[in-house]
Amino acid sequence: MKILHVTPHLGGGVGKAHATISPVLPEVVEQTFVLLEPPRDHRFIEKIRSAGGNVIIADDLDHVASLARKADIVQFEFWNHPRMFECLARTKFPPIRSVFWSHISGLFQPVIQPALIEEAARFVFTTEASRSIASVAALGARARKKIAVINSGFGFAGGSPRTARGRKPGVAYLGTVDFAKMHPGFFDAVDGLVDDDVRVMVWGDFDPTGPVAARAKAMRNLTRVNFMGLATDSSIALSNADIFFYPLQPNHYGTAENALVEAMSLGLTPLVLNNPAEMAIVRDGETGFVAKSIEEIGSLLQMLLLLPDVRAQISKNAIRDVTETRNPLLSAREFMTLWLGLLCETPRYCDLTRAVGGNPAEWYRSTQCLSEAPWTLPVPKGEAPSKGTLTHFRTAFAADLVSKKWARDRTVRRQRVNRSKPRSATASG
Repeated sequence: MKILHVTPHLGGGVGKAHATISPVLPEVVEQTFVLLEPPRDHRFIEKIRSAGGNVIIADDLDHVASLARKADIVQFEFWNHPRMFECLARTKFPPIRSVFWSHISGLFQPVIQPALIEEAARFVFTTEASRSIASVAALGARARKKIAVINSGFGFAGGSPRTARGRKPGVAYLGTVDFAKMHPGFFDAVDGLVDDDVRVMVWGDFDPTGPVAARAKAMRNLTRVNFMGLATDSSIALSNADIFFYPLQPNHYGTAENALVEAMSLGLTPLVLNNPAEMAIVRDGETGFVAKSIEEIGSLLQMLLLLPDVRAQISKNAIRDVTETRNPLLSAREFMTLWLGLLCETPRYCDLTRAVGGNPAEWYRSTQCLSEAPWTLPVPKGEAPSKGTLTHFRTAFAADLVSKKWARDRTVRRQRVNRSKPRSATASG
């Protein structure tokens, strides 16, 4: 069984997920990963190669199409990366058996176009929270049957329950240290704690001159939050922590939340807000605590600092739950079931340009709103070209910008999408 994985790169969560799943797949699976841009992070690439996977960098889009012709199944590792959209719209794919593994939830921006689910042979989310998209997008019964959920976030094996009687419990945050994901109320909650001896370790790369650093400097007690820098090994970074304090923005882009799952597998007691992705992982009062507001999460943090027996019980529950429900063997088996079922189907053409548009402006627009919604290309704000931003798209397609392909006929594009009628599985090929 030859699986071609098409992905912009293999860093971060996507690379870690495949580096964990690949070693436990049956030998019958031959994996090739084609990268749409040169890699910056080689850690997970080497792990995939050591498990027998082939990792190559695409020469061009014709190279991607050539690899697709040799594959039994083509799996797109999908998120709002400019090169992924270019590949979907401009590659002359042959008839394929297509799978999309979505590493964005689609619950907020970046959105997932319903037409993309309709065109795919299978569409796989990484969180159960994303199933609600099917009803919001008014997908038909045929499209709904294509949807599956396969976890991409895994913990560490062999975690030991945390016991902290007789010592001050440690508190940690690990992940994106940016208000694009971290809730700004993080610092309010820590600032409101009664105990002056509390120290919160914040692990993750961040801008010391940016908004997060500025908000930390505005705290009444400047010694409570310690920025530890990028964690090369989260198990070591969290080794001295008992509580995982993880309040995120309500409309953040995360799905499997690797840091949260890893912390739970190590026995940390998680504190999260009632966002969909986190609620799909943490069971309130059983494997952690879910708060409805920053004020409530601050009160829960204060409570947990004083109750070692509660922390100890949650620690045991969290380890057991992650071990039973979020391990790579389960995800590998679910992919094998999905791939084997798909092998029984005939390869077909996918009109992916219909789903995402034909030029960079349309590709970016497809991440911002549904196709029928009114939208105007915003004026660039001079932001850094971080993942999926307008600046990221403009930087990737500077040549298109010069040739004025960027904003070509968006009105016609909307009319074309609105005229498109849902097609059957055979006709939509």
